[in-house]
Amino acid sequence: MKTMLVKEYRICMPLTVEEYKIGQLYMIAKHSLEQSQKGEGVEVVENCPHEDPVHGKGQFTEKRIHLSSKLPSWIRSMVPKIFYVTEKAWNYYPFTITEYSCSFLPRFSVHILTKYENNNGSTDNCLGCSQESLKLRQVDHVDIAMDECAPHHYKESEDVKIFKSEKTGRGPLVEGWRDDAKPIMCSYKLVEVKFDMMYLLQNRIEEFVHKSIREILLVGHRQAFAWIDDWFNMSLDDVRDFERKMQEETNEKVCQKGSAPTTPEPLEQEAGGSVPPTPNSDGTSPTSPSGKKGWFSWSS
Repeated sequence: MKTMLVKEYRICMPLTVEEYKIGQLYMIAKHSLEQSQKGEGVEVVENCPHEDPVHGKGQFTEKRIHLSSKLPSWIRSMVPKIFYVTEKAWNYYPFTITEYSCSFLPRFSVHILTKYENNNGSTDNCLGCSQESLKLRQVDHVDIAMDECAPHHYKESEDVKIFKSEKTGRGPLVEGWRDDAKPIMCSYKLVEVKFDMMYLLQNRIEEFVHKSIREILLVGHRQAFAWIDDWFNMSLDDVRDFERKMQEETNEKVCQKGSAPTTPEPLEQEAGGSVPPTPNSDGTSPTSPSGKKGWFSWSS
């Protein structure tokens, strides 16, 4: 049986973890609106407070990402015309759990554990992986300044090699900035892609998903810093109000006439064909979906 592709992405930013709590919420809401259009984009299904006996108070969100036209032709030939991915996230900042699944491909799933720390990516095992997991893990340092995003994602206003914040004086970021920038923080993201439906396509699917995730992380973290002057003085209540406004506008775009249906048909099944774990019956978050092996546990 083929070994699963597991990567840990480490993305540094010239922010503190506390600052990024606001910046992340702002960036995700604004980015989702920008990327949405009639019938495609990010539809927010649920966004509500959630409390976990282990991780404490947090926020649960469920989204449907409608992206048929954004898929490469070799994938579009395999999926229905109306196609979306379900995202479920449990945010116990500075720790989060995110899961992606697809009703059409019940044995495909992506599981992401994230933790944020005030350092430059120097923690070797931030997410508490077992020794067996560490042997499988590939570490990828994503540099928001020096790594190039895809040409269609590039905007000069978001190029952090030339951007300078008026409110904080931070930037531009130059070669080696992660060695001496103050403040600095790192997003540690352990990503496991699972696709065991078609062996011949497994490599191609996993590599495509990881390439897409890396691009999203690069662009999103660049935007979080490049938009700092928009969100820097916001309180948590301010950014939650902004988030609600953006979600209403985004849903209106995505759910216009002719778009994908808001109710899945037939009843949606999550990865592995099980009912969505939202949350587990004991109130805990699904660090190990359906009790299956091969998923990394935050508590390990």
